[in-house]
Amino acid sequence: MKRKQFKEVSNFSEGELTAKLDELQKKKFTSILRHKTAPLKNPLEIRELRRDVARVKTLLRLKFNKKV
Repeated sequence: MKRKQFKEVSNFSEGELTAKLDELQKKKFTSILRHKTAPLKNPLEIRELRRDVARVKTLLRLKFNKKV
């Protein structure tokens, strides 16, 4: 998720963010499994996915704190 994509995602609602989080976590899980069986062409993809998950979780936490 590049800086431009992060700004777009920051405008998502909570439901859209949770859907995006689920999608990223599934993609991360499958990438890790594929990497365990056979090396990925780009193993740095796992790092990017992990960071994307953290970014979305941070956005969810910020939106939740604004409501409270």
